[in-house]
Amino acid sequence: MKFREDIRNVAIIAHVDHGKTTLVDELLKQSDTLEGHTQLQERAMDSNAIESERGITILAKNTAVDYKGTRINILDTPGHADFGGEVERIMKMVDGVVLVVDAYEGTMPQTRFVLKKALEQKVTPIVVVNKIDKPSARPEHVVDEVLELFIELGADDDQLDFPVVYASALNGTSSDSDNPEDQEPTMAFIFDQIIQHVPAPVDNSDEPLQFQVSLLDYNDYVGRIGIGRVFRGTMKVGDQVALMKLDGSVKNFRVTKIFGFFGLQRVEINEAKAGDLIAVSGMEDIFVGETVADVAHQEALPILHIDEPTLQMTFLVNNSPFAGREGKFVTARKIEERLMAELQTDVSLRVEPIAPDAWTVSGRGELHLSILIENMRREGFELQVSRPEVIERDIEGIKCEPFERVQIDTPEEYMGSVIESLSLRKGEMQDMIHTGNGQIRLIFLAPARGLIGYTTDFLSMTRGYGIMHHTFDQYLPMIKGTIGGRHQGALVSIDTGKATMYSIMSVEERGTVFVEPTTDVYEGMIVGENNRDNDLTVNITKAKQMTNVRSANKDQTSVIKKAKILTLEESLEFLNDDEYCEVTPESIRLRKQILNKNEREKASKKKKNVD
Repeated sequence: MKFREDIRNVAIIAHVDHGKTTLVDELLKQSDTLEGHTQLQERAMDSNAIESERGITILAKNTAVDYKGTRINILDTPGHADFGGEVERIMKMVDGVVLVVDAYEGTMPQTRFVLKKALEQKVTPIVVVNKIDKPSARPEHVVDEVLELFIELGADDDQLDFPVVYASALNGTSSDSDNPEDQEPTMAFIFDQIIQHVPAPVDNSDEPLQFQVSLLDYNDYVGRIGIGRVFRGTMKVGDQVALMKLDGSVKNFRVTKIFGFFGLQRVEINEAKAGDLIAVSGMEDIFVGETVADVAHQEALPILHIDEPTLQMTFLVNNSPFAGREGKFVTARKIEERLMAELQTDVSLRVEPIAPDAWTVSGRGELHLSILIENMRREGFELQVSRPEVIERDIEGIKCEPFERVQIDTPEEYMGSVIESLSLRKGEMQDMIHTGNGQIRLIFLAPARGLIGYTTDFLSMTRGYGIMHHTFDQYLPMIKGTIGGRHQGALVSIDTGKATMYSIMSVEERGTVFVEPTTDVYEGMIVGENNRDNDLTVNITKAKQMTNVRSANKDQTSVIKKAKILTLEESLEFLNDDEYCEVTPESIRLRKQILNKNEREKASKKKKNVD
């Protein structure tokens, strides 16, 4: 059997924030790829605005570098389990993975998630212990943790014999020694391990073509672009090929363009051979998992498995009193077009119309859906969304719900409150580890619906010192009763107008206010959180009555507390079943579904009678 020794295909996988993207930047800088004058910005691979702001990778990206005559194709994958759909498919495209682990934090929930996907595909692992320069680094323990995780996930003997490189991606240094003093200003150790350990692709270019699409992109000029790997044969521009659809049908088309990847560029090429990672255009309705084959030899590759969504929300056309004020795209047609466009590239998303102006949108988690909403508002869309709900499933006649594996790192003093709060949300503690320096690591298995809205409580409980990560674990029998949800009621405006300082001062003692003076409010809009568990209607637009009696200094001493302005994620977490979050390019407002107070009370009584 022949191999293409001039190529290696690897994916970089890690828990979020362990330094994957920074490592890819360094590999790009130190390879023979970029011309000397190319200035590489930090986190060059995270091209999307939200990725840059939040410092997370949302979409898998590919690049290629040259090192000592070998072309190394590198795929940078997301660390968040919400974008796990991307990780799974990438494992099909590569022969090896570089697992990046933080030298202090060690293995985390998403390290487990991405490594499990890699081991299932039998790819060759290389471990990079990153951030070795941290004063708190504990590389020996971390390597032991990684080994334990490999064993726990059922790695075979070859996979257990993984090479380890110690690095600081930020400083561009690496070494095969776990002593930070031995770090050398080069990434050569990582490159050498990739070339030495990752298998070269099989060279079967003379056999009939097989190319599988693992990722999708879209471009206004060439339409849909399928990104994937040539598993067999050769593909040339102008070739007539057969597209084997997921439903079993076959369509013939002509390859109009092939792109290769080099550095940060997509480069047009005329031909691709077995082992190459490429992007192909010319097929209008190509989907992830479909095979492009030789017209005379129509053999499809196994269909890629994609995890099903676990969370859903209702997206609606904005019908609030302020609808259409701030957005460019407000109609049902525009929103539907945008959601359908998202389905072109995001295979983990599902969209189902439930009314002419409402859709059920299902995704892999709160972050997955909130990033879609954030992208839409930045593009000029106006819409309303409901509270996130978990997707229940019937498994062998038993009603089941998604459970998440939750890992919490917190100072010891807050441990009791955290355990109590998660027990109330039906979380079950699996493990407790003392990580030193007064820190505790707690592992829970908790129902996903118990975690909706938990982040804000958790941060207040641990005074911001706690760190929480959770990832989907499995579907288990449904727990009866209500879990989680908000304990406080809302402060709801009874009037339409501008919020005044005078009114805010009179409402402050009732709870936490979400709006600042002069903010436009409408009847039924939520303007704060009540201290008690019931909703309270308040007049927040009342102005102070002017009289002739004046005190020389009384007005100047009026001071109000700073309003608590909620982010999009906090707003979604705050929502109850009878509320919507109104999202526009300029504002995020919370509102009751029924705006009028009397109608709301009638509906509430009716519901109680039915229950």
